[in-house]
Amino acid sequence: MAAIPGGKSYHHGDLRNALICAAVALAGEGGPERVVLREAARRVGVSPTAAYRHFEGRGELLAAVRDHARRALADSMERAAARVPGADDPALAAEARLAALCRGYVAFAVEQPGLYRSAFGTARTETGDPDPEAPVGEVRAFTLLTDALTALGATARPPRAARPAADAAAWSAVHGLSLLLLEGPLRRLPAQRRDDVVDSTLAMVVSGTRAH
Repeated sequence: MAAIPGGKSYHHGDLRNALICAAVALAGEGGPERVVLREAARRVGVSPTAAYRHFEGRGELLAAVRDHARRALADSMERAAARVPGADDPALAAEARLAALCRGYVAFAVEQPGLYRSAFGTARTETGDPDPEAPVGEVRAFTLLTDALTALGATARPPRAARPAADAAAWSAVHGLSLLLLEGPLRRLPAQRRDDVVDSTLAMVVSGTRAH
């Protein structure tokens, strides 16, 4: 049995998962550019030929890493929401959940930059064509935001539907902020200032859902 990152090992029949684990570790170290099928095979302890029996090429391996990273992003959002104290007022509870989901999104980007970049990078096949994307509605992070906005609208009196494309707008806000913190001019902010910017952005997202 060969070792893979994290002290795990694989056995016959589980090489594909072992290669994905190795590729995820590579992405965590340096983003999607770091993911190379031969390097993943080396880390697992098999030949590149064995790896190519499970993946046609780098694009297919990157697509698997992207799927893993998106699941990890949604998990971060749900953990953040689970830490929010309960509130007697349904509207306040719904607002707190939306803000927490957004905070979990940004936190994942800041804490796991390599995986975050891998979650939204475009994997390409060996021919150079983009790997087909799942429909946006199947991206769990987006679904979590959509459901939170729907729940928030239901607390209004009278209940109201979320404004058109509010879910995409909320996603754009947290995604854009995350990229600015990772790769833009906001990356040099001290921790306290960064937290202030996150708080202000999330307050705008929440307030924007009420102004309808």
